[in-house]
Amino acid sequence: MDNSIFLAKFWGWYLIIFFLILSLNPKRIKQIFNDLKDEKFLIIFSFIAIIIGLLNILFHNIWEPNYKIIITLIGWASLFLGLALFMFPKQTVKWLIITNIKMVQVIYTLLFLVGIYLLNVVYGIVPV
Repeated sequence: MDNSIFLAKFWGWYLIIFFLILSLNPKRIKQIFNDLKDEKFLIIFSFIAIIIGLLNILFHNIWEPNYKIIITLIGWASLFLGLALFMFPKQTVKWLIITNIKMVQVIYTLLFLVGIYLLNVVYGIVPV
């Protein structure tokens, strides 16, 4: 299976599942941000984000103007978020909290739409 197709399926399903969990159980959002105050959780979270970002970039660093660039941008965003959390934990957590509070619905809706788009590309539900 092509890396682009595999990653489009993975990220598409992940984003939709993430959206559904946070929509059906909004307390999880507060729990995640409370957990970010714990340094052990923060270190583990940042390492996981760095690893996921690096793997995504190493397997798929394609800058074509189609669905493939979305997959690449997700990898780079994960890498930068992980590095920022690891190098500047307090400032990054503060920025994440401010951003999340102001734009929570917009962010999660966009993530859901990106997930739908990636799955549509893979499964061809609605012809493009």
